[in-house]
Order: sequence, then C-alpha cells, then structure tokens
Amino acid sequence: MIVKLTEKTVVVAGATGLQGRAVTHHLLRDGWRVRALTRDPNGPQATALARAGAQVVRARMEDVDSLRSAAEGAWGLFSVQPTVGSPGTAPDFTADDEVRWGVNVAEAAHAAGIGHFVFTSVAEADRHLEEKLPVNLISKWRIERHIAALGLPATILRPVSFMENFTGGYALRNGTLSTGLAPQIPQQIMAVDDVGAVTALAYSRPKEWIGRTVSLAGDALTPVQIAAAIGKALGIPLPYVQIPIDAIRSLSEDFAYANEWLNEQGYRADIPGTREIHPGAMDFSTWLERTGASQIAAFLDSARTVGQDT
Repeated sequence: MIVKLTEKTVVVAGATGLQGRAVTHHLLRDGWRVRALTRDPNGPQATALARAGAQVVRARMEDVDSLRSAAEGAWGLFSVQPTVGSPGTAPDFTADDEVRWGVNVAEAAHAAGIGHFVFTSVAEADRHLEEKLPVNLISKWRIERHIAALGLPATILRPVSFMENFTGGYALRNGTLSTGLAPQIPQQIMAVDDVGAVTALAYSRPKEWIGRTVSLAGDALTPVQIAAAIGKALGIPLPYVQIPIDAIRSLSEDFAYANEWLNEQGYRADIPGTREIHPGAMDFSTWLERTGASQIAAFLDSARTVGQDT
C-alpha cells in the first residue's frame, strides 16, 4: 500500500536540526504537507523551511501542551531529540532531559491519535541487555520503550554515527582530523540525508513499515581512511591524530566511555541491508562529492577567517 499524500500532514519535531531538516525536505519533495516544529520560528533554519513550503509552528519539546497543540489534526509525526553535547543544547542538558523530551513527543502523538509515528533512535540501542552501553544509546532505548508502552503505530529507525560529524570543530582542528577513535578500527557511518529518504519511504508505505525497527548504515571506514578521503576531496594534507582517551576522560567520563565502546564493540548495522531498503544510500566518497566536501571546505574557510581576525 502506498499512501496518497494529498491532505496528509506530517509533523516534524526537531525540524531545524540536521535530521529534522533532511526529513522535512524529503517529505516536501514527495508531496507531503509538513508542519515543522521549532522553538524559534524566526530563526534562519526555520525561515528556510518556510520558504521551502513547510508550515512552521512554535513548539518546545519540554512543553507538552505546545506539542499536543501542534500535533492536532496531523496523520504522521517524526521525532528526534538531541543527545548530550549536541549543538544548540544547554550546557546542563542531560540524558534524562533527552528522555523527557522524547517521552513528551510520544505522549503528544498518542493524545493526537497520530496514524504513523517515526522515531530515530540509534543503532545497537537494545544491546544494553547484553553489555554496558554509552549513555546516549541507553537514553534512546528508554524512549523506544515508552513508545512501545503507549502502543503507538510506530517505526523505529536506528542510524549509526553520522558522516556530518566530520564537518566541523568536533573533529577538524589544527590541520588534522582528530577524535578519540582508534586509527585502524573501522567505524560505521551514514549520511543524515539518507535518514530523511528512509523516513519518507516509511511514511509512503505504512503497512510495510509500522511495527518495524531498522538499523541503518551507509559505509564503514577507519578514521585514517576518512581523513585520507577528506584530504583527497579537498586537495589538502589531512593527517589523522587520535586524542588520548584519558584526555577525553578529564572532560567527560561518559564521552570517554562512548569512544572506548566504539573502539572495542561498535555498531553492527547491516550495510547491504540498508541498501536493499534504500538503494541510493551514500558511501563516504559519494557523500563527500555531493555535499560533504563543500561543508568541510566552508568550515575550514570560516576557521581560517576567524583565526586571521583574532
């Protein structure tokens, strides 16, 4: 069954974030009506979504009443929450806050009688039953459990780490690519835009997708390979330098453990399976060619400009 998109509205919570923007653009491209939720309707990202055709609505994930009001009359609802340390979150934002926000959105969807709820979790969120997991995986699992308890007609998408993590100051510093990841350990990665594509697919085929939980990954490369690919795309030398875990631990025990887990356990998503679902899922080279290299170049140019001005 393919849903007729006329008169169908999908609410996108977190619409101005990376995933929310990707989902909104794919839904609009496919003919859906999109109600984009944001705490700042006059911000640049919200304004761009309005120009693209979305109905921008003020709502805050910590405010259940605003979410319920925004969800009224819609058929679908897409939910994503920031994790600890995500851009734009307050310094005191915690995993419990993330869970509370995710629960609030799910409760609003339940109250509004949403016909198809899509939540983006994270790959391996259910592995806490067999091993200790990083805090961000556990928080997503807690939200998943609440969605199940409500009996929502839901699809759970579990992407791995995003390629976009390598486009800014998180990883690019002092002429190097630098993270806590071990140089020769392959890491599964995925383009955010492909989450948008899979989400739009799920909404178009609700009978196939409601009740499904799917892990998603587009590529697996070592940090050294990632640095080499970026350097080749930009025509610059870009060595990889691992940040010592103890240095990370001095700032955050949770973040240090997350890096250790990625180095020792890591994601186990089915990359060929992802491509069966979404044949256009990008590998890292394709992502660099389409959007990644330009994003990285823009960041490096901006960083150089700031350096010259200081």
